[in-house]
Amino acid sequence: MQLGKQVRLERIFDRNTKKTIIVPMDHGVTVGPIPGMIDLRGAVDKVAEGGANAVLMHKGLPRRTHRGHGRDIGLILHLSASTSLSPFSNTKTLVATVEDGLRLGADAVSVHVNVGDENERAMLRDFGEVSTRANEWGMPVLAMVYARGPRIADENHVDVVKHCARLGEELGADVVKVAYTGSPETFRQVVDGCCIPVVIAGGPKMENDAQILQMAFDAMQAGAAGLSLGRNVFQHENPTALLRALHGIVNDGLNTTTAMNQYLS
Repeated sequence: MQLGKQVRLERIFDRNTKKTIIVPMDHGVTVGPIPGMIDLRGAVDKVAEGGANAVLMHKGLPRRTHRGHGRDIGLILHLSASTSLSPFSNTKTLVATVEDGLRLGADAVSVHVNVGDENERAMLRDFGEVSTRANEWGMPVLAMVYARGPRIADENHVDVVKHCARLGEELGADVVKVAYTGSPETFRQVVDGCCIPVVIAGGPKMENDAQILQMAFDAMQAGAAGLSLGRNVFQHENPTALLRALHGIVNDGLNTTTAMNQYLS
């Protein structure tokens, strides 16, 4: 591995455990200024203090959220976008470059592919071009690969998620983010079929803390390399406390009950 890529990966993964907690904050492009994402600098403060390894955001936000104080946190620059207002909301378009990431001091870039979409081929082409360019610069690539399209009956089915993870690996990603399959037994199959770190997406906002922590615990038991949780973190009434509990599960091996009692009671 190139030294530059290794150094950057160490900024978004815990050096000791090789695990990560990423908080995506790219929702504004897709759905607008939702709760939890109004005060962006404050949101970054809260997740950094909670122990998140990195935030993920579009290119216009780093200069608005760089704090110059407090706990450091890694930056992943998201290169793909679409809006919920579009008739093609699952078709992601490149809106930034690897070079934008370098200029903004990013530790990685991310690209989003929706497998099964009618415009899948354009997203695959973009992914391939980004991974090639990123490799030239020693920039890590996080691939968000989900199954969304007319032929997808269940985007969380283990066979579908295994395919998504393997696609990310084979097209040059350094880390792949996929949907959680719902159980440690099925998600272990996803991890076993992919030779790069696999992190789970948080999905829709959950009903309670126990559900969030249990999903995190189960995923880690299945061999996940970490979590990428957005709404379930930044829309929480106490994102800092929740992240400390998640950090205990991901990096310290705490079970759900202990993590909840220690940080959220």
